[in-house]
Amino acid sequence: MAASAAVPAAGSAPVPAPATGTLDLELIDTLSAGLPAASRAEIERALHAASECYAGATLGTGELYLDHAVGMARACALLNLDRDVRLAALLFGVAGLAEAELQPVRDWQESIIAGFGAPVAHLIEGLKRLNTLRLLTRTQRGTSPEARAQAETLRKMLLAMVEDIRVVLLRLASRNQTLRFMTGHPGPIREQLAHESLEIYSPLANRLGVWQLKWEIEDLSFRFLEPEIYKRIARMLDERRAERELFIETTMARLKAEMTAAGIQAEIQGRPKHIYSIWNKMRSKRLEFDEVYDVRALRILVPEVKDCYAALSVVHQRWQPVPGEFDDYIAQPKGNDYRSLHTAVIAEDGRPFEVQIRTYEMHYHSELGVAAHWRYKESGHSEESTPADNTYNDKISWLRQLLSWRDEIADSSEWIEHFKQAEFDDTIYVMTPQGRVFDLARGATPLDFAYRLHTDLGHRCRGARVDGQLVALNTPLDNGQRVEIIAAKQGAPSRDWLNPAQGYLVTHRARQKVRQWFAAQEDEALLSQGRAVIARELQREGQNQANIDALAAKLGCKSAADLYRAAGRGEVGQRMLQQALRGDTEGVPDEPAIQVRRSRREQSSGVLVVGVDNLLTQLARCCRPVPPDSIAGFVTRGKGVSIHRKGCRTFEHLAARNPERVIETAWGQGSIDGQGLYGVDIVVDALDRQGLLRDISEVFSRERVNVTAVKTLSRNGMARMAFTLELHGTAELQRLLNLVREVPDVNDVRRG
Repeated sequence: MAASAAVPAAGSAPVPAPATGTLDLELIDTLSAGLPAASRAEIERALHAASECYAGATLGTGELYLDHAVGMARACALLNLDRDVRLAALLFGVAGLAEAELQPVRDWQESIIAGFGAPVAHLIEGLKRLNTLRLLTRTQRGTSPEARAQAETLRKMLLAMVEDIRVVLLRLASRNQTLRFMTGHPGPIREQLAHESLEIYSPLANRLGVWQLKWEIEDLSFRFLEPEIYKRIARMLDERRAERELFIETTMARLKAEMTAAGIQAEIQGRPKHIYSIWNKMRSKRLEFDEVYDVRALRILVPEVKDCYAALSVVHQRWQPVPGEFDDYIAQPKGNDYRSLHTAVIAEDGRPFEVQIRTYEMHYHSELGVAAHWRYKESGHSEESTPADNTYNDKISWLRQLLSWRDEIADSSEWIEHFKQAEFDDTIYVMTPQGRVFDLARGATPLDFAYRLHTDLGHRCRGARVDGQLVALNTPLDNGQRVEIIAAKQGAPSRDWLNPAQGYLVTHRARQKVRQWFAAQEDEALLSQGRAVIARELQREGQNQANIDALAAKLGCKSAADLYRAAGRGEVGQRMLQQALRGDTEGVPDEPAIQVRRSRREQSSGVLVVGVDNLLTQLARCCRPVPPDSIAGFVTRGKGVSIHRKGCRTFEHLAARNPERVIETAWGQGSIDGQGLYGVDIVVDALDRQGLLRDISEVFSRERVNVTAVKTLSRNGMARMAFTLELHGTAELQRLLNLVREVPDVNDVRRG
């Protein structure tokens, strides 16, 4: 094969026709339809170059390269795509044939750039890159939730892997041509291609609004997978095609006249129904062919909502409605905000037909907005979307708008530039060696990928291969890469992984998993140390069989684990344990034994007890009073006076048990003047996102507030953060709460 044939340079003399015969002038006219006259000569040169380059070479399906290229270019011309796309369609095989002949890639690229320009070469390179996913996409089969999710990820991956979305249109045109060729070539590969087309390419064509390709891809795939059903429906349609077309034409004219007579400005459209769509409706609603009302269907577009109901009145006066077949999605929109009036009526021949009525704005919204047809047709439900899904959907809508604008923008280069800029750059898609595709945040590393697969795999990760090459664990991944994780049989994460400067982890989920591991290790060490302390005291007191839960309750701990932690931290000492085990309640605290050590600034609480400020006092951990909170004191055994906020539940419980130990207290003058620092707990509820803790911490830093403790918990996309701060009083607290409320994604902030 002449894979190395040079591509003629731009501006060269007309190229003589190939030896195989003259170029078809009618074909050239078809392929260059809608382009400037100058582009026709380029189409002719490209067709000539393709004829020489392909020279009888065949694709894996058995189709000639040249036939496939011409079929692709025809589809691109039908879609009214620009010159570069049509040239890339004709020359798509140059790259593959050059590589098959073991020639340097730069040779074919330089040849295309010299002959037809860099944009054409870039489109061919993008299509070649997408073709590397063919083996992956053909293995996606099944109707399980996992298989459907994997197919959806693959669709997104196809879009994410291209810098210019026109490459995806080329891929759709290529698949359409392949299915056309396979019509005459039955075999297992035909069924594989059909399954892949219905699961991957048809939804993409649908989302991009490329209806001309969508219906043909679906019908051909359905024909290969269900030939008997296809033939039966096709036969029923053919028997009535002329009748149906006459009915649509006649009814449109009659309805237009009725609308004009009623003073309604309306546009009437016929709605063709292709075979796969008919079968889908018959299957989903368990209908016979004659019961599919929208085989014959009309759509009425009007300027305003009031015109919708006026048009409906005209339709129902003219034809008898079918009972139970009216839906008002204007008064009660669907969950995805789809709005329209749907009705079915009985025609003069006694058979039903469907009518949809909507405003132009509703029609635009249903085709391009958040209620786009593909969202409810493919999902079948209206579950809440994630922020990532919403971003993806917005980009799809933008791409469909660009497609709809291509006939309205006078300067085609302006449309092309908009199209090139519509990149899917928020997410990357990478594969396992087995071919499963996973989405990650852009900039994610192999270590992020390991945690995405499984938490334990992330902990044991020690290396990675990307596309067969060993890479460092902090190497940023890119779209379409195949990543293999190298893991030890047993292992643990490194604290270096949490260092942002080293770039090991980018995703919040992975960092959270590492933090949780270290927190669990520290907690386990604390529990182990506490168990040893308790066991030693039990043995010393000869009470090895003592009930630990009862002992914990005596010491004010909620559980045995809390007792172990308190003992491990030294908050429950030897004397307290001995007294609790011997039944001596003197010295055993009435309040929880677990106390947080106070800072030096908090040692002097600035509280007056019955006019005396030298008594030992401590601010209660349960409610953390702050000037000028209303306070009261409770005399403890051995720990002085515990100061609580009035209304504190713990204080009310203690006071009810021992009212004689309640003592009057007040803040000292220094406290009221804001000279002291006091620990205050605040709780923040927010939508979980990357950088949330950093943003809140910046507020504290900016206000020069010292943070002595932080505890975070993330679940189902929500985050709850508890902070212990050192403040001078409630005035400063209120100002800080207001500032934290202004942080993006914070839902609520309150005092703990």
